Amino acid sequence: MIRARRLSKDYGAFRAVKDLSFEVHPGEVVGFLGPNGAGKSTTLRMLSGFLGATSGEAWVNGFSVIDEGDKARESLGYMPESSPLYPEMRVREYLAFRAELKRVPRAKRASNLRRSLEAANLVEVADVLIGQLSKGFRQRVGIADALVANPPLLILDEPTAGLDPNQIREVRALIEELSEEHTILLSTHILSEVEAVCSRAVVIARGELVADGTLEELRALQKPKGVSVRVRGGEAEVKQTLRQVSGVKKVSVERYDQSSVRASVAFNDPELGEVSVEQCVAALCEAKLGVLEVQPQSGLEHVFAKLTEASMESRS
Repeated sequence: MIRARRLSKDYGAFRAVKDLSFEVHPGEVVGFLGPNGAGKSTTLRMLSGFLGATSGEAWVNGFSVIDEGDKARESLGYMPESSPLYPEMRVREYLAFRAELKRVPRAKRASNLRRSLEAANLVEVADVLIGQLSKGFRQRVGIADALVANPPLLILDEPTAGLDPNQIREVRALIEELSEEHTILLSTHILSEVEAVCSRAVVIARGELVADGTLEELRALQKPKGVSVRVRGGEAEVKQTLRQVSGVKKVSVERYDQSSVRASVAFNDPELGEVSVEQCVAALCEAKLGVLEVQPQSGLEHVFAKLTEASMESRS
């Protein structure tokens, strides 16, 4: 669905994106990750045809963004980080205006407009002025705009930026619904967002690719530094059992509910992390303490920090 090959973008002497290559396959929801200033938005603008590349090439749905720009843009819906909405227009008339600009055939405009309103959960505010909507609803209007031509691919740049926790949950749920019918490339620097809705991630730092793989593959790049376990038992008994495990550096235990506790365990040697996790679980089972949940502490946050720090160190 997307194929980028050695994409680069220069702003004078500054290279914002450097020889970036990656692919997004049909049906995938891919997180496009990187710290602020990594070149994420610049890359998405090049893929969407809104910004010319200094060098390299990209294809969307088999069409060259450079040589077949109109056809490539017809295959995607792009939501920029700050959607350029018109506050004096009502939601319905704005989307009708955008459908006309996107050359949606007249016979399909009404059905496409209705579908985009329903998909973005905007039916109840369809006749409200955009300027009167909350930030969360305005983000939904931006997503509906990306959907109004019914493209197979959606490119969403920081779709939850500036939203409160409830609005973030709503937008994430919406993205999950859209993923059933659309391929999605989602730009963000929020790791929990990627873990919630994506199956694969592309990570960049300082405009360069530093990792590309499934979430499981990325987590495997770093050994667990510890483990969090929920156990059926008493605090003192659980703490004493875990302290006796070889390689355990520190144990803290707190009551989780009436019948269980949660223990956080830190390891002396992260290189032995997977072994240490197994030893902790085995010790608890031998002590006849029921293990209810195991969460190795090697989430995407740790991997993301390692990858981006390594890139910055190599460039400094």
